[in-house]
Amino acid sequence: QVQLVESGGGLVQPGGSLRLSCAASGFTFSNYQMTWVRQAPGKGLEWVSTINSGGGSTYYTDSVKGRFTVSRDNAKNTLYLQMNSLKPEDTDVYYCGKDYLNISRGERGQRTQVTVSS
Repeated sequence: QVQLVESGGGLVQPGGSLRLSCAASGFTFSNYQMTWVRQAPGKGLEWVSTINSGGGSTYYTDSVKGRFTVSRDNAKNTLYLQMNSLKPEDTDVYYCGKDYLNISRGERGQRTQVTVSS
């Protein structure tokens, strides 16, 4: 059974940083690309970033390029999202999962809340 546990969210001022973590279990983590998505209240899921299984290729939505960095530690079965230069529009709940489709179908953790406010 796939289990995903996101953590690291919180309240931060504009320009600040947070590091999200996603602990994975129940599948062979190192075999899968992994993805972060976010969701604002009352809105749909927004894809944020994807990293391939080996960690050598990363992809970002335009609004976070240059500010967010996705990484993974396959030895620890953990996915990360380093978020720098945070903006109020980054305020959302963040989910991790294998890919957007699986996340949208419910294969995701309990989420972690990121709030960027002064």
